[in-house]
Amino acid sequence: MMNILMTLFFIGLTIIVYIGARLFYQKYPYPFTLPLVVATIVMICILVVFNIPYDTYKVGGEWIEKLLGPAVVALAYPLYKQLSMLKKYFTSIVVGVLVGAIIGIVSGLQLAKWMGVEEMVVYSLIPKSVTTPVAMEVAATLGGAPPLAAVFVMVAGIGGVVLAPYFFKWFKINHYIGKGIGTGSASHAIGTAKALENSEEEGAASSVAMTLSAIVVSIVGPMLVFLLY
Repeated sequence: MMNILMTLFFIGLTIIVYIGARLFYQKYPYPFTLPLVVATIVMICILVVFNIPYDTYKVGGEWIEKLLGPAVVALAYPLYKQLSMLKKYFTSIVVGVLVGAIIGIVSGLQLAKWMGVEEMVVYSLIPKSVTTPVAMEVAATLGGAPPLAAVFVMVAGIGGVVLAPYFFKWFKINHYIGKGIGTGSASHAIGTAKALENSEEEGAASSVAMTLSAIVVSIVGPMLVFLLY
């Protein structure tokens, strides 16, 4: 009974915090006030201030995490609606995703080498740009730590969403295909959720980029590690 109450409490608390973060973003719409960023910071503060162990919060949090799968599947709907657009830009999308995925792997690999971190951390860092389930599996295959890979995925997702508007502005990337491919390749589902807020076309391009990136990283990642590390 207590376990059920704790589950409902932490699910409700997380939803309330997220709704509050969305209202805050609507009033102050800046990249650093994105609901995911603000809600994450607030939840961390609550856990620290009230000395709540993460394992206790996870009783309810894991149920929210399980909804990630159906949420990702739901991204197929805007993808279907934009099928003609995706066919029109097929070559640009495939080339863009290949380049984005490979740059994501190589940049993480080189950064880790320059910093001189342990091999286990390097292997956990390689799949940082793809969705969590794929990243954890790739990291485990390479010899990394799946939980650490999940942390890197979260950092890449939030970091990409926060910084993407600045990079698009600096490099004058205005087309929705370019924005969608860049966001989906670097920031997976988190970036795709943000791209869908911008426009359905950008969200569809980001969904394709996220899916293809997962395939490319799963195949090319181990080969690049063998060649470059």
